[in-house]
Amino acid sequence: MTDAKAGILRRLRAAAPPAVSSAAAFAVRRFDWDSEERLARFQERLEAVHGQVQRVGADWPLVLHDLLRRRGVTELLCGAGGPVAAALQGAWPMPAAIRLQPYQEPIERWRAKLFDQVQAGFTGCRGAIAETGTLVLWPDIHEPRLLSLVPPIHLVLLDAGAIYSTFAELMDAQGWAQGLPTNALLITGPSKSADIEQTLTYGVHGPKELIVLVLDAGQALDR
Repeated sequence: MTDAKAGILRRLRAAAPPAVSSAAAFAVRRFDWDSEERLARFQERLEAVHGQVQRVGADWPLVLHDLLRRRGVTELLCGAGGPVAAALQGAWPMPAAIRLQPYQEPIERWRAKLFDQVQAGFTGCRGAIAETGTLVLWPDIHEPRLLSLVPPIHLVLLDAGAIYSTFAELMDAQGWAQGLPTNALLITGPSKSADIEQTLTYGVHGPKELIVLVLDAGQALDR
C-alpha cells in the first residue's frame, strides 16, 4: 500500500463516527396505549390518507354486503380457504344480488376477467399498526397478492385485538423471528400517485378505495 493510500485510510478512520452498541441500534419506540386508544389512533391515521374504517360486530358479513350494494358492486372476489372465507360464505345474504367469487384459479386462466371485470376484493389481515395506520397482510395460496392489489375496491377484515402500537411490537407479539412468509405486505391507505405538478390521483397502481371493517375483539375469528 502506498503512503498516499495509507494516509487516506488513516484520515477516514479518524473521521468515522463512534461505534453504536447493538442495544442502541435496535431500540424501538414504545407507547403506553390501551386497546381503545390503539384503535382510535389507527383509525385517525388511516382516514388521514383516505382509508375508511367501520367498526362491526358478529354481523359483519351483512355490513359488508350493504357497503358493496351501495357502491353498485355485483361480485366480490374473496379467498378460497381459511376462517375469514368460511365466516363470509356462511353468513352471506342474498348471493344472487352480490355473488361471491372465490379466488381459486391460476392467474393465467382468468387474467382478463380479473383485470377488467372484478369490482372488489376482500381479505383478512395479520393485524395493524396504530402508530402509522397500517395494515399487515401475509398473502398466501388462499389469499394471493393479486386479491388485494388488482380490484378497484379492497375490503379488509381486521380483528380489533390485533392492532398493535408499533410494527416492532406486532412482529414480536406474533413471533416473526421464528418464521417469515415469502411476502409480507404493509398497506397504508388506497393506492395513490402524484405527477410532476403534484396532482394526487388514486387507484393508479392498485385499489382506489380501501375499506377496513374492524371486528370487535370479543368477536375475533380463530386463526
